This record gives sequence, C-alpha cells and structure tokens, in this order.
Amino acid sequence: MEFIVEFYETGLGRCPVREFLEKLKESDPNDFAIVLAGLAKLRNQQYHKLPLSKPIGSGLFELRHVGKLNTRLLYFFAKGQRIIAVHGIRDKAREISKWDLELHFLPRAKRSSRLKAAPQAKRSALQEDWLARAQ
Repeated sequence: MEFIVEFYETGLGRCPVREFLEKLKESDPNDFAIVLAGLAKLRNQQYHKLPLSKPIGSGLFELRHVGKLNTRLLYFFAKGQRIIAVHGIRDKAREISKWDLELHFLPRAKRSSRLKAAPQAKRSALQEDWLARAQ
C-alpha cells in the first residue's frame, strides 16, 4: 500500500518540517540523508513499525533516527493514505518533551488535513526534490 508524505503548512505559509530539514541539512548532512531515506520508506506500509516508526500517543507517530543527537519527525495519518509530517526535533533526550507533544498547531494541522478533499497537498519544489532523491 502506497502512502503520500506531505509537510504541514501553517495558515501563514510556514512549513516547520521543511525549516527543520533545511537546518539539519546544514548542520549534519549524514543525519539529513538518513531522515530523508526514512521519509521515503514511510510511503510503504511495511515500514510503519519499529525501528523506523513508533506511535507516541494522541494519533501521533515519530520517524526516528538515534545517534549522538536523536532526530525525530512527528507525523500523523490522514484520509486518502496520506502522512502529514508536522514537527521536527533534534536533541539528546530519550523522551519527547511535553512541549513538543502539545504544540499549539498540532490540533489545527489534524483538523485542516481532514477538511482538505484533495489527496495531494501543495508541495514545494524543494520537498519534491528531497523525496525524489530519497527513492
């Protein structure tokens, strides 16, 4: 079963995941490549389990890469076999902070993804390029 990976955009056009990935690419190209490959794998349902993916509660999941710094992308599933990536975290902690789990935009992101009828969200050229290279 094939899924579509999309990045959440705020009402003001900000894309937290894209911003996170751009910073990660500059600071740690190796981890960037691993996370990008993980995003590509999420398109296939067989990878929706440990060690790549883990449910963290409230309908959220994490794509994770463990290293000197743990790199996580938080996402949820939406109608139309869509995965919506909403937030990126990079730190030494073993647990995700309560602040990261209770971000004010997560409920809005989930709500807005249900309202959109189109199975394809807007994708930037940069996002398309990242996902194409990860295949």
